[in-house]
Amino acid sequence: MKLKLLFICLIAYPTLLISQSKLEIEAQDFFWGENDNYKNAVDIPEKWQNESAVIIYKNENYDFHKFGKRVEYKSSLRKRIKLLDQASVTEFSTFTYQKRFSSSKGYSGYKASHAIVGLKVVKQDGTETIVDIEKEAVEVDGETKIAIANLEIGDILDFYYYSVEPFKSIQAFGFEPVEQTLGEEYPIMDYKLYFQTENDFFINFNSYNGAPELTEIPVKKNNTRRYELVANNIEKHKYERWFYPLVELPTYKFQVYFARSGKFEDRALAFLPEKEDIIKKTVSKEEVLDYYEKYTPLGDLGSIERFIKDNNFESEREKVIAVYYFARHKFLTQYVEAIIVNEAEILANPFIATKTNPHLFRNDQYFVRHFMAFLYDFKYDYDVIVGKKRYDGDLNELLIQKNANILLRVNTSPPVYLDNFKIHSDVNQFNYLMEGTDVYELSAKKKRLDQITTGKLPQTSYDQNESYKEVTISLNDDFSGFNYQGINKYKGYEKVGHQFDKLMFKDYVVEDYEKYETEPFIEQIRNKKSRAKTKKELDALVVKLREKQSENLKESVASELDIEDVTDYTFSIEETGRYGFDTYFTYNESFNTSDQFIKKAGPNYILEVGKFIGGQVDLTDEDRKRVENIYMNYPRSYNYNITVNIPEGYSVSGLEKLNKSIENKTGAFISSATIEGNQIIITTTKQYKNNYEDNADWPLMMEFLDEAFQFTNEKILLKKS
Repeated sequence: MKLKLLFICLIAYPTLLISQSKLEIEAQDFFWGENDNYKNAVDIPEKWQNESAVIIYKNENYDFHKFGKRVEYKSSLRKRIKLLDQASVTEFSTFTYQKRFSSSKGYSGYKASHAIVGLKVVKQDGTETIVDIEKEAVEVDGETKIAIANLEIGDILDFYYYSVEPFKSIQAFGFEPVEQTLGEEYPIMDYKLYFQTENDFFINFNSYNGAPELTEIPVKKNNTRRYELVANNIEKHKYERWFYPLVELPTYKFQVYFARSGKFEDRALAFLPEKEDIIKKTVSKEEVLDYYEKYTPLGDLGSIERFIKDNNFESEREKVIAVYYFARHKFLTQYVEAIIVNEAEILANPFIATKTNPHLFRNDQYFVRHFMAFLYDFKYDYDVIVGKKRYDGDLNELLIQKNANILLRVNTSPPVYLDNFKIHSDVNQFNYLMEGTDVYELSAKKKRLDQITTGKLPQTSYDQNESYKEVTISLNDDFSGFNYQGINKYKGYEKVGHQFDKLMFKDYVVEDYEKYETEPFIEQIRNKKSRAKTKKELDALVVKLREKQSENLKESVASELDIEDVTDYTFSIEETGRYGFDTYFTYNESFNTSDQFIKKAGPNYILEVGKFIGGQVDLTDEDRKRVENIYMNYPRSYNYNITVNIPEGYSVSGLEKLNKSIENKTGAFISSATIEGNQIIITTTKQYKNNYEDNADWPLMMEFLDEAFQFTNEKILLKKS
């Protein structure tokens, strides 16, 4: 067998070398050959002389072809960049590429079967040096890096990425969508995008926010189509926090879908144009209904019907909610241990060992159709909701099917929203990026969705998405450090990330087993010896994971409070918060630290109490010049109740500096400090009242952001009595 494999490799290897060599020649000639109109372009406009760098030319190409049963996709990028200061020289002295060629601030994410990278440096005297990629490239942590020696101010970097992806014997395929702003962090003099397809390739393409339109270029072949998008003098753009570039900047979006015949067009997971030679720019309400009308009720309701029969509910609304949480366990969490055991290679084929036929929803469609079956059978009035995330633009800009999100609304009073299961998903919790957005509402007279209207999803308030911390600080007798005791509570969207970070699978699967009286995974293993072995190894894995978790949490709290020394860290879950969007996920933690926040001042001590609320937004001078509108994930509040035990023999001064109050329509920071007995009681609240603010209100946001940051610098004096 080994000899046979070696013989095959010896035959194939020269072929691969020749193929790669041809591809390299093809790529270099494509960009730097005789038809390169930019090979002598070196000058930049006077208005950009003070920029760090200027992109003289940027060129992107997308080429889709079929050869019999084979489909080939070529994609490429070229940039010619002039470096104008030391910052850009430093930035581009090291190039990194992983799947797609880029600088450390460039692109990533391309998948390529064959990828070619080319790079040359053009000196100010016109001397060109092509970098030997194969010789200079070094693999570091899974990335390929190239150090460019002797790079200087005034040099030009000219590089390209050229990728070829072959697909064999495919009948239908949706290529990965591309959504991209024209602008980058450096200005662009000339930009060109070329697009080439032929029969059986369907294009959805549109330009937004003032970007140029895609135009067709005449070609001689009847079955070939070529398009271009051309732009000039594109100003740079700094990508700031709380900003959605696709919403406001000149942008283009497209997806190409291949369907070999009408049969596959009908099954396409895309909003296809009527013909290959038509560029689809918009998707109508009727087309949305046409696509989703195939979502009919479908699912085995046996377990749900038994659950309903065995339980009593206060109302029809409560029944829906209870069924959702039961189904989350039935179709997801009861399989978690088996999946982990399989991934950890503790037990091969765990579902065979338990004689279980797992039923997991593979995607949103399976979830929606299953719950439609339940809602239909129990005669609930409901709608299928179709919308898109806020960062991708308005509903009327829906173009790419993969950008559409679906969920269910049950029209009880008040309504109940149901999204596909996640480990900790809640009723009335859907993707927060859809909050307050316009959506399509699809309804059915019978089983088939046949009506469509528009509506709007609800929006949570800042007090529904809360982070609350109750902290007690006890200083060491010698003031060398302090003990921190914290009760942490999160609800709404604020708890989602914390649940994933801090809940081990044992924390919630056991809770679900007990709540629904289901047989634990371990008990389902029929072979006693295998059961004992699996339990022992799974328990050992849990111990190891908890140790790792403790280290991660210790690092997290050190980072949050910006302290270096954290010892004796403990952590415990009080409430998982998994059965209600408005219920708290609660955990306790404690630790000791030394040489932090305490400074000796003669016989007295200065305590930096403001730092106990963690790091706050520190706005730079550049941040204050913001011109963009403000887009945030959701309204939210951060509340602290801090108790500092006053050491015996000491009094406190400086509390007045801890009393602050800034509140306006965008948000608030309010704090107070009092002494009760031998304790300092400090309360703070920071509120982001909306998920969007107009740039005109940025000064109002800066008011409470600055007040919160200033609080972290406040100190009190512990005076020796």
